[in-house]
Amino acid sequence: MTENKDVSDETVEEAAARLEAGADAVDTETATDAEPTETRGKHEASDVTITDEDEAAAASFAEPKRETDWSRVVAFALLPALAFVLAIGAGVLRFMDSGVRDSDAARDTSMQAAKDSTVALLSYKPDTVEQQLTAARDRLIGQFRDQYTDLTNNVVIPGAKEKQISAVASVPAAASVSADPGEAVVLLFVNQTVTVGNGVPTDTASSVRITLNKVGERWLISKFEPV
Repeated sequence: MTENKDVSDETVEEAAARLEAGADAVDTETATDAEPTETRGKHEASDVTITDEDEAAAASFAEPKRETDWSRVVAFALLPALAFVLAIGAGVLRFMDSGVRDSDAARDTSMQAAKDSTVALLSYKPDTVEQQLTAARDRLIGQFRDQYTDLTNNVVIPGAKEKQISAVASVPAAASVSADPGEAVVLLFVNQTVTVGNGVPTDTASSVRITLNKVGERWLISKFEPV
């Protein structure tokens, strides 16, 4: 009976101890939970480290982005470049226009020179044949001048004087093949009427390809090729 009483007393004491320990634990948790939110926030914040990168990121979000001023870009970059391109374009157009005008002038003057020179080369009278054909040589240049001089001196002039031959040439049509300020090629359609003494005039039609070279202000024939 005594032993049982002792055991019961020990059991009661252990239970009392356990109850006391549980109460202490509850008080501790309650105290922790009761800690002000502001105090806990300070503790938690003190554990967070803010780096320079975080501050820069925050500043980038806080500061509004600067918008591109396109009017200044246009004024200081595009407009000068555009003006430069336009200046070059204007120069090219002036050069091209000048080249076209020069080619047009060469075509017109070379065609007229070809027609006038051909008429002079192929027209003569028995009494004035030497003067006429000698003067016509001044319209020629190069190897063709030498060939024409030999032909007229050895064949045409003596035959015209002896047989009373006269010739009249005309150019009913002409076309420019090519023309530049230094050289031109012209196609002529030529009619020549030849009369021997008191005979019946004979008409001859032909086409000639003439090459002219610009010497000073004159167009001189360097080639005379029947086609």
